[in-house]
Amino acid sequence: MKGYQGKWGLIGLLIFMMVFASACSSDKSSSESKGGTNTDKKEPIKIGVLASKTGALEAYGKQTLRGFELGLDYATNGKREVAGRKIEFIVEDTETKPEVAVQKATKLLEEDNVDFLVGSSSSADTLAVLPLAEEYQKVMVVEPAAADSITGSEFNKYIFHSARNSSQDAVAGAAAIAKKGVKIATLAPDYSFGRDGVAAFKEAAKKLGAEIVKEEYADPAATDFTSNIQKIIDAKPDYLFVVWAGANSPWKQLSDMKVQEKGIKISTGAPDIAALSTMEPLIGMEGFTVYYHDLQKNKINDWLVAEHKKRFNGDVPDLFTPGGMSAAISIVEALKKTNGNADADKLITTMEGMSFETPKGKMTYRKEDHQALQSLYAIKLEKKDGVPYPVPVLIRELTPEETAPPIRNK
Repeated sequence: MKGYQGKWGLIGLLIFMMVFASACSSDKSSSESKGGTNTDKKEPIKIGVLASKTGALEAYGKQTLRGFELGLDYATNGKREVAGRKIEFIVEDTETKPEVAVQKATKLLEEDNVDFLVGSSSSADTLAVLPLAEEYQKVMVVEPAAADSITGSEFNKYIFHSARNSSQDAVAGAAAIAKKGVKIATLAPDYSFGRDGVAAFKEAAKKLGAEIVKEEYADPAATDFTSNIQKIIDAKPDYLFVVWAGANSPWKQLSDMKVQEKGIKISTGAPDIAALSTMEPLIGMEGFTVYYHDLQKNKINDWLVAEHKKRFNGDVPDLFTPGGMSAAISIVEALKKTNGNADADKLITTMEGMSFETPKGKMTYRKEDHQALQSLYAIKLEKKDGVPYPVPVLIRELTPEETAPPIRNK
């Protein structure tokens, strides 16, 4: 009998220990699920980055990606962590094709379960993806695509545009050349970026008293601009204002067809360094720029230039590098304010009206349309000793208030 009782006593003890262990385990799980102190168990924040790693805007994609990675490091002091949550990012190549951009964005949202989208290099790619941000209820920070329609006719509340838009470019471009009695022709690629850019430029230039005498739109993939340029010459403008993006730029042909020798001054946004190298014939041109590494005087740009040189074999940051950095900084700053909460509605409330420091100075996401208000720069192209391309030299900074574009999403 004693053996029988001993046996059941042992079994009872084992059952008690199992129930106790289970209760402890349950308490631990409950504590962690309610946001306990064990930050190692917190899920990482995932950011899906869409960029042109191939295609016509490959150079822009490369610059943006470099800037984005540097921005994460700067904003988190190299930890890539906010509120105990690691930050991971996944890059997908849109190939500069809207249908591919949609496929890659869908993969990031469905398979990778990203908390944010960032991108992309092309306005056409970006416009194709915007509805997905709304469908999946994820914040998308747009960089560097510039079409006005991103925060205009195609806007939804999940979109934040850290890049400047075409209207901001237009205000800067018009400020450089437009005044009463001046006749201006335009040349742009025939898609949303080009048409939005020209529409915004016309609006700004007309307000300053200029007359638009000719609009020419070329195939975005064109390599021969002879017909477009000849029509511009025939219109006899005082200025030709060019809106362009991509490696297939018209600068050489404008020089070959002696446009400036015919009395037509050329004005444009000073592009990236590769394109500046083709603009020797335009020395003396007055226009504007989004960024040039010597123009901005602030501690973040100083860090960017120094760190970029260190990481990339002495190369300086290029036109769209600070944009990628600004997009990353804005995401990190928003997450700091939400204490790591990546819920879209919480982020939207936080980011609307939010200001943040960037290599270009202070930017602010305008509450009404989520467009980042920011500085641009009136410049003149000059030859500088030791530099193998025309250099943008500052005429004056155009403040965020000066370059604030119209609200177009109503």
